[in-house]
Formats: sequence, structure tokens, C-alpha cells
Amino acid sequence: MAAKKQVGKYEIGRTLGEGTFGKVKHAVHVSSRVEVAIKVLDKERIQKQSMGSQIKKEISIMKQLSHENVVKLKEVLASRTKIFIVLELVTGGELFDLIVQRGRLDEAASRIYFRQLVSGVAYCHSQGVAHRDLKPENLLLDSEGTLKISDFGLSALYDGEEGSTRSQMLHTTCGTPNYVAPEVLQNEGYVGRIADCWSIGVILYVLLAGFLPFDEATMSALFDKIKRAEFAYPAHFSDGVKVLIDSLLVADPQKRATLTDVQKDRWFLDQSLSTVATDQVVQPLMRKKSSLKTSKSTRVQSLTSSSSPTQVVEALRKALVASGATLAEDAPPKPEETEDETDDEGPGTRSVEASLQSPSGLLALVATARPADNGAALDLLRGKGDILAFQAWLQGVLEAVRAAGVTLTGPPEP
Repeated sequence: MAAKKQVGKYEIGRTLGEGTFGKVKHAVHVSSRVEVAIKVLDKERIQKQSMGSQIKKEISIMKQLSHENVVKLKEVLASRTKIFIVLELVTGGELFDLIVQRGRLDEAASRIYFRQLVSGVAYCHSQGVAHRDLKPENLLLDSEGTLKISDFGLSALYDGEEGSTRSQMLHTTCGTPNYVAPEVLQNEGYVGRIADCWSIGVILYVLLAGFLPFDEATMSALFDKIKRAEFAYPAHFSDGVKVLIDSLLVADPQKRATLTDVQKDRWFLDQSLSTVATDQVVQPLMRKKSSLKTSKSTRVQSLTSSSSPTQVVEALRKALVASGATLAEDAPPKPEETEDETDDEGPGTRSVEASLQSPSGLLALVATARPADNGAALDLLRGKGDILAFQAWLQGVLEAVRAAGVTLTGPPEP
């Protein structure tokens, strides 16, 4: 068996996710055997897109944060061509996993996760950090069910003082369209931590409804709805939670509830169902502690096929093109990069990367098929995009692959 690739004191394992500048890998510290996640960033890609200062800012931000509801940065390593950001490994999947599995959460379970979200965001704000891209995909759960806020790539520092001075106004339009605050769309500057309050209101709605409050077929129609804060409640929402969401999804940022207001809200403080929620609602949603190979996440979906890796990927390519997606051709690593290469896919492995421009924004998929007993093992990774839109796209693609005669079952046995 070939020796495992190593970075510093960490043995590198399988790919957990794919990003603009590199991959996220599972790794294990060689002496302590502590599992971590390592974000592997390509320096050349970063330089080409002039994102060096942005990456440095993300590292600087995460180094200063230490809270139970925020993913912890452990250390940063570097080689000639790569940057390795070593992070706390969070194995329970995304908060959106629960929504996809359950359809929606009830108010007792939603309140527990929402309280943790507010606690983490309030801590970040107290440290002068506005996240600016809060959404369920950036909210992870550990093996005990504790919520962890991740992905500070769009975060911005402010001076920490109250008020809206020029230095606090952030002029970069960012964030995922469905969760973004109206003032962010106006291109006139906004206060990041106030925009975060809008986003947590959208997240609370999604937890309870299982779908987005603002979701239109075109970007212009979506933006119009957001700017007017025009949405409707499903019948099962209680009056108490509607009062809270109404206070957060306010188009005028000056009239929007603050985190202090939220922490005083009647629904937020309600303790009547806390015992029932903890014992009967939250625990069944939690994942048992397991190895990474057996844990299931919307970031990594594993399937098996009786077809060969080549047949699987070719069928995927045809289905993706038919769906309107754009394929990215595989590029072999440059010779000078091999010293830092952390991939170890093995011979016979085939992969395809694809992107699709949807009404909910850009969606991206990375699929890797490896030789396995009696066929192939297929890993499907969501590179980016709204998870509900991504799941609908992926479902259609997989149905087309099966219709072409390629078997797909899963997850594989560990």
C-alpha cells in the first residue's frame, strides 16, 4: 500500500469539498491522531484573481475567533505553491442536511439551532466581524449536534463602535442572493452586522418552512421581492415566530431588529418546550459518531455502480450537458506542482466538473468515479450554490444517468 501523503504533521485523506481556489481535505495529525479538515489553496489561482489580500483577511479573521459556535482555525501551513489552512473537523454535515432529510424542522428544534446561530453571530459582531454570507450551507453540525458557523471568506472587519460611520460601511455586494439583505442590493453601502440580522431571519424561515421566503424564476424578480420584503407565511407558523421574523425581514435596515432585540424576543426565550426539544426532537436528528467514510453529507454523496468509471463519467457528461450545464475539462497538474499535490485518486479514476447558471445563482458539481469491486465508486461534491436548487439539478442528472442504463446505488458499504 502506498504511503499516505503528508503536509506538515498531517496525513492527508479524502476530499471533503471543492472551492474556487482549491479543495478541502480530511486529515489526521500523525502523533495525536486528531482528525482535522485542511483547506488546500492554490497560490497561482489566488494570484491570478488578485485574491491574496482576501485570503489573508480570512485567515486573520478566523485566528481571532474562539467560540463554541464558530469553526476553529488551528494553524496555517504553506509550501511553494500551496497554502494549507488547518481547521476543526465538523463531521455532522450541514444544517441544511436536516432540512433536506426532514422536509422542515418544528419550532422546538428550530429554536435550539437558531439560539446557537444567534450566539455565534453575536460573538463575531462583538469581535468586530460581520459574516456577510450567513446561510444554512455555512452552518455545520458537529457529532454532538452543536452548530458551527463556517466560511468567513466574505467576512469584513468593522471598527466595533455603534453607529454607521463611513469606516463601517461595506460597499462590496456579496452573499448568496436568496439570503442577502435589501440594502446590499442597493449598491449604496451597508452595515455588515445589520445585514447579518436579515440573513438570520431568512435562515429561521427556511428551518421552519423547508423552502425560501424569497425565491423567484429570475434574478430581477427575486431582487424586487427582497427589496420590498415581500413574502408569505405557511399556515403552520405560530404567531410568536412570525413576530420575530417580521422584525428581522424589514427592508429598512434602520428599523430592523438587532441581535439584542432578538435575544429579548418572547419566542426566542420560550422555555416551555426546551426539555421535550432536547430529548425527543434534537437527538434523533443527530448523527452517531462515525468515521468520515460512513458519515453522509450533502457536500459528499457516495454512490456505487456496476458500470466502469469511464462509463459512469461519460453518462454523467451527457446528462449534465443535456441539463444545460457547462463542463470544465480536466487539467493535469503541472510538473512543478507535484511536490505539493494532495490528491491520491489512483489509476483508472475519472472525473468531471460542471456548472449551471440557475435562477438561484451559480451551481457547481464535482464528480469523481474510482475503480471498485465489480464496478465503480462515485463521489458527488457540491462546489457551490443553493442546496435546494443543487439537489433538484442533481436529482434530474442522476435520473438521466440511470435512464441511460448506468446503475447507481448508495451509499457504499464502509
